Amino acid sequence: MPKVSSLIVPYAAYLRVYEPLAAFPDEERAHWTRYARRSDRPSYQDELRRSLADLLPTPPVAVPVHESADAFVAEVDGVVCVCPWRTRLRGWQALGELAEDFPEPVLDALIPPVVRRQSAQDYERWLRRNPDARPWIRTATWQVPINWFVLVSDAEREYDEGGDGEGASAPVLRYRTPMVQARRRVARGLRALREAVDEGPLIDGLVDVGRWLEEFHPRSLVELDYGGLVHALPAGELEADHSAADVAEGIEALRHGDGATAGAAYGRLVERWRAVRDRRSAN
Repeated sequence: MPKVSSLIVPYAAYLRVYEPLAAFPDEERAHWTRYARRSDRPSYQDELRRSLADLLPTPPVAVPVHESADAFVAEVDGVVCVCPWRTRLRGWQALGELAEDFPEPVLDALIPPVVRRQSAQDYERWLRRNPDARPWIRTATWQVPINWFVLVSDAEREYDEGGDGEGASAPVLRYRTPMVQARRRVARGLRALREAVDEGPLIDGLVDVGRWLEEFHPRSLVELDYGGLVHALPAGELEADHSAADVAEGIEALRHGDGATAGAAYGRLVERWRAVRDRRSAN
């Protein structure tokens, strides 16, 4: 395998679901039970580095040949929960979305058409055998979608500014919430939005993420992780980022018919995340 730089790979955020071991079929449950005991479990940066390594050959390997056997692990009230990477499935899905992000000549230079066609055919065959497949992880580059913040509260915010110097840990900004809370917030948010505004991208996105959450065990854990986006925000801005609080304030204002307060909260969100996307254009 080609060697990849050890530098941290930016700039993506993640929405993850950790399911209890009881949610998995017997054979898979046995695998994750053994896996959770390991002390050398890889990180999300390891997953990204592996994906980059696959893009170095000519032609590139757009989607892994085999599905990942790795996962993220969390303990919730003494119950072990896992979030399978499912890198191959997510690779297929991401490949299908690339056309929205790049003009065709750029896309052809990144991943040749013949590679994309073959991957699409492989995915279609795989889906016929696995029609109910869904990923445990959603990814967003250069942003955290506003509808993700509806799932969490500011009280669940975890911020670690990291350390200084060589070998120091990177900053961490994430939210973790029980599945039942996330689903309840989706329902409340949809009611408030539909009573206040016409159908639009925000409502559509919240409906989509709500349907996705319904696919999982009710005792799961939902995690919103800024991931590599912590490197796109200066430390002071990152520490002051309370986007979930802004979203909650906006939804609560809509419930009470206070359009001015809702507009102000939305304006803070737009300005904050426009600054991040502007860094992408300047890079």
